[in-house]
Amino acid sequence: MNAAVQPRSAGPLPARSDDSPPLRFARALADSWTITLRDLTHWARRPGTVVVGWVFPVMIVLIFGGLFGGAIEVPGGGDYFEFLMPGMFTMTMLFGLETTMMAVTTDAARGVTDRFRSLPMSSSAVVLGRCAADMLNSVVGLAVMTAAGLLLGWSWHGGAGAALAAVGLLLLLRFALLWVGIFVGLAAGGPETVSAVQILVWPVGFLSGIFVDADTMPAWLGAIAEWNPLTATASATRELFANPGMGADSWVEQNAVLMAIVWPVLITAVFLPLSARTFRKLKA
Repeated sequence: MNAAVQPRSAGPLPARSDDSPPLRFARALADSWTITLRDLTHWARRPGTVVVGWVFPVMIVLIFGGLFGGAIEVPGGGDYFEFLMPGMFTMTMLFGLETTMMAVTTDAARGVTDRFRSLPMSSSAVVLGRCAADMLNSVVGLAVMTAAGLLLGWSWHGGAGAALAAVGLLLLLRFALLWVGIFVGLAAGGPETVSAVQILVWPVGFLSGIFVDADTMPAWLGAIAEWNPLTATASATRELFANPGMGADSWVEQNAVLMAIVWPVLITAVFLPLSARTFRKLKA
């Protein structure tokens, strides 16, 4: 009589003899790229949602630049459209964050994340792959916005190096905000909770220096807007693009480039560990 087969315990897999840090890092990158390709494949099969996400900011530019631009005066003089475009580049980094939140929480609710964890893959690949896919989407969205701005008459007046630095600051902000979206998506109880959080996107965007200069607001409201991370990036990109509306009297505006680095670093330092901790709790 054959001996009964004993069930295998559900403990962690034993470490491989060649499981050195460089090899673990290489496998984590490979696994993250696999998850990235998975998300890109989903977008390729449903391109309508992605295209709408790229076109929507262009519509906002046309609305504010065309309908309201003639009635808004830029402090210090200058064309409102050139004031608006750096702000809209910044706003584009905020748009689509709810898509990240919804995708992460839907995967967790449907058990997709649990199935990933049952595979012999890096546990960090699930969130890193999602972040990488959304960053690629953001690069394309920023390119679409830049092309639309150039076609509508916007231009930068600084050098190529300053323009590339501005793009780098925009993508740095997007990287930080993605970790906010990933954390909320992991912590949310379901898609319904994420839908409630989506309401906050517009107030955060409007309570900033994206559409109007904070100096034109009441003092208490302007102070809040000046310390909004979106304002720092918008002001920094205006400075680097040499567009109107840069260099207000407040300290935070005078140091916009510095704050456009400090804010994303702080946001990432808070929400990346929170995302990792929340993901580990899902495994319990």
